[in-house]
Amino acid sequence: MRTYDNLVDAISDLKAAGYTTDFNLAFDQIKCAATGTCLLPSQFEIVAHHRFEADTDPSNSSVLYVISSHDQQMKGILISAYGVYGDALSDEMINKLVVNER
Repeated sequence: MRTYDNLVDAISDLKAAGYTTDFNLAFDQIKCAATGTCLLPSQFEIVAHHRFEADTDPSNSSVLYVISSHDQQMKGILISAYGVYGDALSDEMINKLVVNER
């Protein structure tokens, strides 16, 4: 997977490559914003991740996760602020995200 200079370019390129589902974090799963379909950590893999840090405002830093479901029916992205671990997440979800950030 290539590297990106900014979040906008990454999103555009990944959408063109077929990662079209927008995921949101929920306590113990990720949820497709458009359809409401949910995936547990055991149902998807994080293909890649990209960190973006704002030069002037550290609070604008984020991580973009590139996600594919095990059945290959859903491919998409999850954008999360660096402070994600302050949110209410299950241990399994935290472990899934932490392992793939290394």
